[in-house]
Amino acid sequence: MKTYMLDLNSIDKVKGFVTAIEKFDGYFDMATGRYVVDAKSIMGIFSMDLSKKVEFRILETSAQISEVEAAIAPYIA
Repeated sequence: MKTYMLDLNSIDKVKGFVTAIEKFDGYFDMATGRYVVDAKSIMGIFSMDLSKKVEFRILETSAQISEVEAAIAPYIA
């Protein structure tokens, strides 16, 4: 598992992030505290407190980690 802290403090950032991560097969989570949602779920992400940094977790993917990192680079805090 690999984790990153993301800054998704606007609607456009959330939309862009979900569009970027949907291209990859695998399991990705977002977490704030004990609250965890599927990172591909735009509604799940909007249910989080986005005024704070959120933790993005790559649990399993068939893609190279470097490809995922490049896709989420604009959102890394």
